[in-house]
Amino acid sequence: MRLFPAALAVAFAALSVSTSLHGQPGDKPIDARSMALLAQGRAAAAAGNLDRATDLIETALAVDPRNRAAFLVLADVAERQQLPGKAIKLYREALLIEPDDPAALRGQGEALVAKGAMGPARENLAKIVALCGKKPCPDAVALTAAIAKGPPPSAEPTKVPETAAAK
Repeated sequence: MRLFPAALAVAFAALSVSTSLHGQPGDKPIDARSMALLAQGRAAAAAGNLDRATDLIETALAVDPRNRAAFLVLADVAERQQLPGKAIKLYREALLIEPDDPAALRGQGEALVAKGAMGPARENLAKIVALCGKKPCPDAVALTAAIAKGPPPSAEPTKVPETAAAK
């Protein structure tokens, strides 16, 4: 009789775990409307209409926020618009959906290099190399080249305030 409450608790725990695992829905495919908007956004980006591409792809993400490809294309558009900070954020969103995506890691690494954040870019490179293993990896090669090239020279030199220069 002393074991009955413990056995009952274990039975309820096993029942609840098996029920919760059985009741989880599978991954649903990305909404077709989101994919259609993404295709239109890609076409607009290819035509050079980056503002229209941004609008279409952001709408695709509003329709289905699980559309990782839309985050990647939108990040590429942000880079083409010279917005590496926005691109970094968008790549981070894609990596939340699929953390082991070498293309997203490469893109984020390149945007980090554009911002001058070489340390995090090297961390992304290490992740890509670990994911690729011994097989050839174009994403690792591209990010290695971007890191070797370094950040672009800034358009305006950074000015040091006179009070700070005097100290």
